[in-house]
Order: sequence, then C-alpha cells, then structure tokens
Amino acid sequence: MCPYAIIFQVLNIPTKINKGTIEIINPVKLIKKGDKVGSSEVALLAKLGIRPFSYGLFVLQVYDDGSIFSPEVLDLTDEDLIEKFFVGVSMVTSLSLALLYPTLAAAPHMFTNAYKNVLAVAIATEYSFPQVEKVKEYLKDPSKFVVATAPVVAVASGVVPTAATAAKEEEKKEEPAEELADDMGFSLFD
Repeated sequence: MCPYAIIFQVLNIPTKINKGTIEIINPVKLIKKGDKVGSSEVALLAKLGIRPFSYGLFVLQVYDDGSIFSPEVLDLTDEDLIEKFFVGVSMVTSLSLALLYPTLAAAPHMFTNAYKNVLAVAIATEYSFPQVEKVKEYLKDPSKFVVATAPVVAVASGVVPTAATAAKEEEKKEEPAEELADDMGFSLFD
C-alpha cells in the first residue's frame, strides 16, 4: 500500500486511485485556525508541498509604565491620532472660551468675538472706522449685497445673471418672507 494512502486513511480522507494517482473525492479542510496540528497532518502537508504555517506572537496585553492596555491600542492609524488630537484641541478651546482664559487655541475665537462686539457697537452708534464703513453701506442698501454675491451664485449655477435679474430674484425672495410675517400676526419686537 502507498504511504500516502495510509496517511489519508489515518486522517479519514476519502480517496480513490485513478490511473496510478490518488484522488481526493471531496474537498477537505485539514487544519482550522486554533487547532493543534498532529504529526499525520504535518506529514501529509509536507509530502504535498503545502506549507500553511506561520509563526509569530499574539499580543494579549500591552504593558506601559504600570498600565495595562488591550492590544487594539497598537492598531491606531495616523488618522486616528490626528482625530484624537483635534478633539483635544477643541476641548481646550471650548474650556478656554468658557473660562475667558486666553490660550493659543482660543485666541483666534476671542479676537473674532471681540471684533464682532466692536462692530455691533459701531453699527449701533455713530462711531466709525474704515472696516465698519462697508458693513454700514450694506445695511443701508441691501441690494448692494445681492449684486456683490451674484457672481458667486452664477458660478455655482452655471448661469451668469445680470444686475436686473439679481434684483428680480431678491424681490421674489423678499415677498414670501413678508407674507409669512403678516400671516403670523406678530412682529419680532412686539
């Protein structure tokens, strides 16, 4: 009897001999992940020239400075670290803004909020400076603002509107807003 046939019999693998070759009748899963490999399986795989083995370490715990972590901490990508960093910066910024404590992360927001406050005071009073003049012009004549934003709308829609078209569109937009306010029967400042 052929030594291969003996190995197949030991492993309970159904075979048949056809024209001097041994054929395995049904597909067989010889080894599954986590199973112990016996000497018969090793001999069969060696004779067939199959080397499915790999050797390595499985990390069960990560120990660092007295702390123990799960092995998933090793799977962090650069994007995960960047995201965690931005979340931390956002929290520092929020805390700094809430406490009115200036930090490098909160400073741009503090300057922007201060500029908004100064702008609001300048609009409410007669005080003026060069940066507030443009805003006051827009508040006096809102149609200038529509004409100024018309090129942006044109690029987005693919159609280039004229000043007359922009004015008509603003009239259409304003009419429903006025009707809606009249229908409710109250004003914002009542």
